[in-house]
Amino acid sequence: MSQRKNAAHSAAGATTPDDADVHRRPGSEAVVGGAAHDKSVDAVAVTRVFGIRHHGPGSARSLRHALEEFRPDAILIEGPADADPLVGFVAADTMAPPVALLAYVPDSPARAAFWPFAVFSPEWQAMRYGVDHAVPVRFCDLPATNVLAAEDNARGGGSDPLAALAAAAGYDDAERWWDAVVESVPDSAAFDAIAEAMAALREDAPHSATGTAPPAAEHYDPSIAPLIVDRHTLVREAHMRQVMRQVLKGGARRLAVVCGAWHAPALVEPLGPAAPDMRLLKGLPKTKAALTWVPWTHSRLAADSGYGAGVTSPGWYHHLFTETERPVARWLTKVAGVLRAHDLPVSSAHIIEAVRLADTLAALRGRPLPGLSEVTEAVRSVMCGGDETMLRLVVDELVVGETLGGVPEDTPTVPLAADLRARSKTLRLKQEALARNVDLDLRKERDVERSHLLHRLRLLGIAWGTPTTGEVRSTGTFRETWTLRWEPEFEVRIVEAAIWGTTLRTAAETKILDTASRDDVTVTALADALEMALLADLGGATEGLIIRLEAAAALDHDVTHLLGALPGLTRTLRYGDVRGTDTKALAHVADGLLVRICAGLPGAVTGLDADAAQALRTQIDAAHTAISTRDDEHATTEWLATLQRIADRDDVHGAIGGRAVRLLCDAERIDDAGSARRLAAALSIGNTPAAKAAWIDGFLGGRGLLLVHDRELLRRIDEWLRDLNEDQFVATLPLLRRTFGSFESGERRAISQALRDTGSAPTAAHTPTAIDPIRGQLALRAATAILGAAG
Repeated sequence: MSQRKNAAHSAAGATTPDDADVHRRPGSEAVVGGAAHDKSVDAVAVTRVFGIRHHGPGSARSLRHALEEFRPDAILIEGPADADPLVGFVAADTMAPPVALLAYVPDSPARAAFWPFAVFSPEWQAMRYGVDHAVPVRFCDLPATNVLAAEDNARGGGSDPLAALAAAAGYDDAERWWDAVVESVPDSAAFDAIAEAMAALREDAPHSATGTAPPAAEHYDPSIAPLIVDRHTLVREAHMRQVMRQVLKGGARRLAVVCGAWHAPALVEPLGPAAPDMRLLKGLPKTKAALTWVPWTHSRLAADSGYGAGVTSPGWYHHLFTETERPVARWLTKVAGVLRAHDLPVSSAHIIEAVRLADTLAALRGRPLPGLSEVTEAVRSVMCGGDETMLRLVVDELVVGETLGGVPEDTPTVPLAADLRARSKTLRLKQEALARNVDLDLRKERDVERSHLLHRLRLLGIAWGTPTTGEVRSTGTFRETWTLRWEPEFEVRIVEAAIWGTTLRTAAETKILDTASRDDVTVTALADALEMALLADLGGATEGLIIRLEAAAALDHDVTHLLGALPGLTRTLRYGDVRGTDTKALAHVADGLLVRICAGLPGAVTGLDADAAQALRTQIDAAHTAISTRDDEHATTEWLATLQRIADRDDVHGAIGGRAVRLLCDAERIDDAGSARRLAAALSIGNTPAAKAAWIDGFLGGRGLLLVHDRELLRRIDEWLRDLNEDQFVATLPLLRRTFGSFESGERRAISQALRDTGSAPTAAHTPTAIDPIRGQLALRAATAILGAAG
């Protein structure tokens, strides 16, 4: 326990280079972090191990300075060793972090791993130093071939060693401790202090490779730091040492090793014999792996997934690394800009007071500069007035942020990803982390191509675009609105979709035909697939889908399946017209589907309970709308004749019978007298109150204005309700509430006003009003005078 507190205080005090332990071997010199002691550096191999925190701007800046002082001739970085060929892409002008190394199994792309890097990542700065100074850079961690072959529970993880140091130093949050000790006060001497602290923690932590604890295990306190040097960690460090031996054997004289601080004590020289490391690495599982660079986002750095992730404030760290002059004042200026963009009043005085408060809090807490916690408290108090909702805007847009990186076009990738990249560039669709709406006018060629691209991606499970409701109101089929937002995980889905083809068109066609060929596919699913195929302009799949749909519809005797497929087919016909698609074969399928629906629907509406009747009524509504939209005389005639047969039957559930009457009235196949007669029959004594309420619900559902304009209909329903006894009213109340609850609030107010105007009680006999001749003469004289004056 005391060792840990000393280690934490040592880290906080940032010991000088002269305090660092130096381990030597004949002909070589190893240094952790600080300056070398041996002046004859040209005669011996010097190895410096820099223990860093992944994605730490203070570590990144200190590491860059240390590398410039050390001037290494070889650099090793913690990362998959088989990614060495990809280091050269770091020098490309179009390589813009945040980016990530993606490794996946070609035969099973879903098995993948990411190694993300931001501009403030020490590993990224080490790579940049290497390419800027022509210094060879290699990765030294386990290759992706081993990482992807390992079981999920064998990939390590465990507790955060920095949490143990934070707890020993009196912090309840490791991020706050690291921010206060390192990030706010970048200093190359911190490498020595952190390495010393890590060494103390490793001495205390038990080793799980053999199941025994080291000699210092009696000092281990699991309540503070439940840390274990597990087998996976030992295997990784063995591979790192093996790579170090190879590089030194290859002639490197000044080797810099950049690794997580937890591994630093295991990599300092003397490295010891290679035989134990070789035994650890022997027999590791392997698999084929492909690696590439992919764009990443700050929000994914903040997510607790993937290697080196879990950074809670990537936007803040990016700011600290890029803004070296007055970072706090400039940060608070950005905060003010975010709040003003949301129409919140923030003035320059707010910024000044927030800076003062942050500085005061840092001084009270004994910190040289305000950290994120001080700045956040100042923003909450001064700029947000204690409103957590306003503060959440700042956290989401600034503290985390949504910066999306970029990679060069010649980065190795699957052909499908290359096709997507080329098509996106041609159509001017930019991959962005922030969501934005795009309105497409399908009368324009480029917008049609954009629509095809987005629909093909949806078919492949890559939801870059999501259909939404646009601000431009349109009832036609020539406009689409999409919400576009690019997620890094789409890169893996692109690799997964590559099994279907090398281009977006061929891949989407192959996948949709494969789905349609399954034995359990339904008619509705086939209709939806056909609709998607036409929206995505998959001409190679359309004919096969139509044939499959026609065959499935002929064998499917379930009317509900056929009804569910009809609206999709009708939409497809409409979109085919606006997109110039040949839909003659599709119209033939739709006609055949309607014939089977009209033949089977009268027999399917009997013997239904309330739930089944409600579901069928919904399908009938959708089919009626689809047939009306198609505007085909023959189809409309057949459909309305079927509804007429249903409306005149007594054995049909009220929800369906009432709806059939309503639809026929709307189509002018039943006049007002006919609907009144059917309403009177439905409300007759022979029916139960529940059946009457169901008929009214079917007749009125969603059409409250009928009661406003048809006073006779309102009077009949009002009289029926007033004649119900208490038990009958209670029994029918739930259905009536659902019926009237579906009306708009304005419709309900209008119905109430109509009831007040009409009245529910019989009107009294009319009494003639007496005429007053004298007042009439006065009015006539006044009117005559007015007309005379006007003349």
